[in-house]
Amino acid sequence: MSQVQSLNQRALETIKQLRQRIAEFESARPEPIAIVGMGCRLPSNVCSPDELWQALLEGRDLLEEIPQVRWDMSRLYDPDPDAPGRMNSPRAGLISDLAEFDAELFEFSPREAARLDPQQRLLLETTWRALEDAGLSPTALRGSRTGVFVGIATQDYLQLQTVDPTDADAHTATGCDAGFASGRLAFYFDWHGPSLSLNTLCSSSLVAVHQACASLRARDADCAVAAGVNALLWPTQSIIAAKFRALSSSGACKTFDAAADGFVRSEGCGVVILKRLSDAKRDGDRIVALIRGSATNHDGRGLGLTAPNGWAQCDVMRKALAASGLEARDVGFVEAHGSATQLGDPIEVDSVVEVYGQGNAPCALGALKSNLGHLEAAAGIVGLIKAALCVERGVVPPNIHFQTINPRIEIEGTRFFIPKECVSWEDAQRNRSSARSA
Repeated sequence: MSQVQSLNQRALETIKQLRQRIAEFESARPEPIAIVGMGCRLPSNVCSPDELWQALLEGRDLLEEIPQVRWDMSRLYDPDPDAPGRMNSPRAGLISDLAEFDAELFEFSPREAARLDPQQRLLLETTWRALEDAGLSPTALRGSRTGVFVGIATQDYLQLQTVDPTDADAHTATGCDAGFASGRLAFYFDWHGPSLSLNTLCSSSLVAVHQACASLRARDADCAVAAGVNALLWPTQSIIAAKFRALSSSGACKTFDAAADGFVRSEGCGVVILKRLSDAKRDGDRIVALIRGSATNHDGRGLGLTAPNGWAQCDVMRKALAASGLEARDVGFVEAHGSATQLGDPIEVDSVVEVYGQGNAPCALGALKSNLGHLEAAAGIVGLIKAALCVERGVVPPNIHFQTINPRIEIEGTRFFIPKECVSWEDAQRNRSSARSA
């Protein structure tokens, strides 16, 4: 064999080895997860992602004065947050027809339906709509390894039913215990994948999404339903939030603004249908957006149990970014948690700037709470739906109730800005990437 032939053979062998290493590297990277369907039920009669999008484009505030039919505000309201047994926020984000439910469609007897927490009702109805949005009939996935991951925290309806313990019966447990919420969906739709109800407070539904993606990548499930739900049926939690100085006395979520004085509580439900990208392509699904990476952590021992820890926020965002395979400069929009508090907003924005500040391309900061208030266990997934719509449609809606930036928030000289009107992504052909801050 000539020297040239020997060199060629060695070169070919090296190329084969490099190709094998590249293939191994690509197979080891987490496969993107496709959002193939979405559904939501939100305040002010917003009943679909399209209706939510229109409300965001119009810059609508979807909050309202709390009506007497929900709580007796003449007895419960006081502008002083320290007033015993009272709340300092007169407004909330409410679903007006929350009591309405097609019990016959979902195969409930009248007695069982009466015991069913509105949160479970919202989950059933919104999941049905999300399946339709994905082009699936409610029976299409029957018997499949579809997983259910639900963020749910409050149990107001259980408190209502047990004011007089003699009113409770067997249906009270299945209708109100949060553990049954995910199982209810799996039972009705006949799904056989993992089923989890998660309570990590405000991050519940984002943790549900993270677990759903992990289940798909581990092939414990072939399709996943990730959801979050919240209902305001009993005033106790609002009274407690007032004592934390968390509620807005002005009745508006002024995220990032110098006048921010807390959040307004809200109710609703959000659902996304998820598949591995390769399966979504195989099935010819409409792909709204991709989840390329996610991460979870805890703040650990910080300033206090309820105080945000900027270092921990940076850590979890860096992990999510690394898992995505993207660079910080690739991200053009960050949907923030945006608690509209004087402590939380600056810490969160500082963390976002620290992690995503690389590059020169402008990056928008937004917060759905400015429109919808704080959906608590459902806040994360509704923010994800907003971010997915922004990616799909190439527009970032305005952040309402924003006039003058909080003096403790420093974004001047960075690539970040807070839009006061609709902003279009300049290059519609470019892959658009957004991040959802916990």
